[in-house]
Amino acid sequence: MIKPVISIGAALVDELFHATEGVIKASTSNASVTKTAGGVSRNIAHQLALLGVPVQLISVFGNDSDGDWLKQVCLDAGVSLDAAITKEGLSGKYTGILDADGSLFAAFLTNAANHLITPEHLENNRALLQSAAYLMADANISIETVQWLLNFSEETGIPFIIEPVSVPPARKLKGISLKGLHLVTPNEDELPAMCSEKAFFTQQQVEELLQRGVQSIWLHNGQHGSALYSADKTITLPAPSIEVVDCTGAGDGSLTGFILGKYLGKDDMNCLKLAHTLSAEILQVNGATVPHIKKENLLELVNKYYPES
Repeated sequence: MIKPVISIGAALVDELFHATEGVIKASTSNASVTKTAGGVSRNIAHQLALLGVPVQLISVFGNDSDGDWLKQVCLDAGVSLDAAITKEGLSGKYTGILDADGSLFAAFLTNAANHLITPEHLENNRALLQSAAYLMADANISIETVQWLLNFSEETGIPFIIEPVSVPPARKLKGISLKGLHLVTPNEDELPAMCSEKAFFTQQQVEELLQRGVQSIWLHNGQHGSALYSADKTITLPAPSIEVVDCTGAGDGSLTGFILGKYLGKDDMNCLKLAHTLSAEILQVNGATVPHIKKENLLELVNKYYPES
């Protein structure tokens, strides 16, 4: 049996307003608008499926037309929804305001209903979870569900990855035991949100998370690249120089590339190269995924951004 990656968390409709000139506060700005399937865990599941990795998505969909559309997008990409939840009411929506340079100016999250992904729901789907090669969850889920997954991972030995998403959900991870967590993937804003006030500098924050039981911390530094910290080593990799079209989904794509590398048995540095390559490709298109890139294409593209010396 081929073991799937199981992705747990948000599935959303992404409605993105891209300003044609700089956004002016408290005034009207001209913009174009796009509607795409989104949500951190859904994005990662979608792109993994397109790259040929078997994947299950545990998320929440509304019983409206948006929910039907989101489900169909997932199924068309090859994402399985065996433990997905359908709720009464509207599907979740992410509304993003992008500045003229593609950077995020502001965003709003509505009707996500991730609280419905409960420990009881996961317990009812234990057999499915036990089949996983990796478990990945975004921090939009409840802290009780995070704790259940941590305990489940420790019990089964299945590696568990947490994507903090943004500062507010990252704060939920502050002060709790993260014993056995395989990987957490904060950026420079999310890392301090997960740590105590005593940990002021980056190295102190990394050391605190290691002491709290995290096996690896993958710190994203935007255009400066990323660093992967563990108890015995640190690996850094610069980001490629590109022209950004849309920043939506770049972080999700980065984690997707890393998980693909692990799934293929690659070492940490080559996983980082795959991660940065996929993120770079996503940054150069509108939307959170790149449907035209298959696994073989992505593996070849690594040499475009990181040519062998």
